[in-house]
Amino acid sequence: MGSKEYSRLSAFLLPPASLPAISTLDEFTELFPSAYRKNAEIPHFYRQLQHQRALVTDQVKENIAAEAKKGLKQTREMTKTRRRAERGQTIRTEDDAKELRTEVEMFGPGSNLPTAKPHTLRSIIPELESACEDVTMEIEEMDADIQSLLQDIQATVGALSDLKYGKLGRTSSSSDTVRTETIESLKELQGVCDDVSNE
Repeated sequence: MGSKEYSRLSAFLLPPASLPAISTLDEFTELFPSAYRKNAEIPHFYRQLQHQRALVTDQVKENIAAEAKKGLKQTREMTKTRRRAERGQTIRTEDDAKELRTEVEMFGPGSNLPTAKPHTLRSIIPELESACEDVTMEIEEMDADIQSLLQDIQATVGALSDLKYGKLGRTSSSSDTVRTETIESLKELQGVCDDVSNE
């Protein structure tokens, strides 16, 4: 999602979201039965509702910004995939291959692919900043993946440690069940280690 989509979503979702744009205090008061319209709490309810709407609007702004960032990342990934395909390199995942085929079918070859132009000093700085952001996001994603894999490994090692010291937590397990669970745990540990080594 580029800046156009961001501005369109912001223009479409944010201005009409404030409470005064939907209902004024007088209109809000008219929603109450006539016997309660003079109640001094109605303006307080209106302000509370206005505050809640402002919080929701802020959350929508954050979601739009997050989606814009995600869309920009997807566009960059698709560009990288297209360039790898043009160079004859293998495409990393089947999903990338499907997306590339779909994009070529819908928009033709080379759609949205930036043309190579020599950079000037003014044009290279935003590109370098964008590349730095990309690398930072990739590092953060890799850190999250590493933490997840580390937790998986620690859980498996903990389960194997319980097996070693006889603390299985099961009072009525047969030796076949223990053997099967041990083999499954070892296969799971091996799979996690293989995943780490393949990245």
